[in-house]
Amino acid sequence: MKKPLVGALFAVLLLGAGIAPATAATSHGAAPAARTAVKAEKAVRAKAVNFAGTVALSNCSGSVVRTPASQPGDPALVLSNGHCLETGFPAPGAVVFNRSSSRSFTLLNASGSGVGTVRASKIAYGTMTDTDISVYQLTSTYAQIESRYGIKALELSTTHPVAGTAITVASGYWKRLYSCNVDGFVYRLKEGNWTWKDSVRYTSACQTIGGTSGSPVIDNATGKVVAVNNTGNEDGQRCTDNNPCEVDANGQVTVRQGINYAQETYGIAACIGTGNVFDLNRAGCALPKP
Repeated sequence: MKKPLVGALFAVLLLGAGIAPATAATSHGAAPAARTAVKAEKAVRAKAVNFAGTVALSNCSGSVVRTPASQPGDPALVLSNGHCLETGFPAPGAVVFNRSSSRSFTLLNASGSGVGTVRASKIAYGTMTDTDISVYQLTSTYAQIESRYGIKALELSTTHPVAGTAITVASGYWKRLYSCNVDGFVYRLKEGNWTWKDSVRYTSACQTIGGTSGSPVIDNATGKVVAVNNTGNEDGQRCTDNNPCEVDANGQVTVRQGINYAQETYGIAACIGTGNVFDLNRAGCALPKP
């Protein structure tokens, strides 16, 4: 896992809190006018991906999210990782469901400045089985957050991400953006005692670090959340903590040192009903049950 952090001042001094700018490659064979048009289009897309709606946890990153069916008066939701829960790492097979929480989150605007604090009423859902997610329900509605802070929630995509897609990992903890592409998908990603299904593998440009856990992975073209950042192989070890390995359908193991991963989020919306209430018995909901 991209380890939850406790006291990261030294790392802040080393890394700073700067934003990693998005870069756009163009074809050398294209005409000048075409290259200019492509650059302009990509510049617009890059500007659309910022920190608005992201949050900083005490040890991780996250984002205020909504489903396509969420209403302004619904209690807002915050998405992060299961391994970022204040209750500790859920054991393999465990699901945290509708557990009271008063955790607070620093809400960020587009430039990465904190504009206020939002607070949870409960952990609506959390697990590290098959995936690595936590979803908190807040005491504030989407309408209240937008009225008070001018911040809109990020929308969860309901379709499977696509290989090659340009993405941005937006870390509220570090106030840093990582830009790369979806390199592919991992049948099973195994790390220590945990196994995750159909994980997203980044291209090498996304060198995420501890504290980026829980960051939304945003499709640059749509602005929607397609995954949540959660881990990377740090030391080249095989299937150990902080060194996940890829396992294919035939059991073949591959280790990719320095490569980072995320968990898809397209299936979350199917588990959320009227009023933003989790209902794990809804048609199409495939999240693990308690």
